[in-house]
Amino acid sequence: MTVAIVDYGMGNLHSVSKAVERLGYKSLVTGNPEEIFAADSVILPGVGAFGDAMDQLCSSGLDVIVKEAAAGGQPLLGICLGMQLLFSSSEEHGEHTGLDILPGSVVRFAPRDGYKVPHMGWNKLSFLQPQSPLLTNLTEGHVYFVHSYHVQMGQTSDLLAVTDYGHPVTAVVGRDNVFGMQFHPEKSGELGMKLLGNFLELKRERA
Repeated sequence: MTVAIVDYGMGNLHSVSKAVERLGYKSLVTGNPEEIFAADSVILPGVGAFGDAMDQLCSSGLDVIVKEAAAGGQPLLGICLGMQLLFSSSEEHGEHTGLDILPGSVVRFAPRDGYKVPHMGWNKLSFLQPQSPLLTNLTEGHVYFVHSYHVQMGQTSDLLAVTDYGHPVTAVVGRDNVFGMQFHPEKSGELGMKLLGNFLELKRERA
């Protein structure tokens, strides 16, 4: 099985690719639409600012490709900024439109006593929908976060897991074949790799 890791110039491509290969899958870092559509699943990574990432996706035409891949039934996973890009909008350094595959908005953490921004470090997941194929046979544990903005969900049924950082923070999302993780599964030890493995085991929906 081949996993396409979308290369739009803003992602932790190497670490994600190596994690996929450690799980026994072939990884392909690519911005080629044909290779993305031919893959068994697609990962959208991301590091940096939301607006810059959307500019890169749109200028390369990969915004359309990612949305078509999702609409066509390919399992799609957004990681960190890649997860945020799946949503409708972001207020990071101005107002920006996202891929709008899932409803919701990306907002900055509000100042709270005892909680620094960015949110950086290991936090425990709380599963809200343990029956999700992404969470199947897993036990709640700690994963590694690095982010200053978080997702306010537009539809609570898309929320699979949260973490606590002064308030519940969106950590794992999913609807049909589209999923997202706010943390870095490839840097999150055994639980992170199991989460990534569950995603890679999903079967492509074919018409």
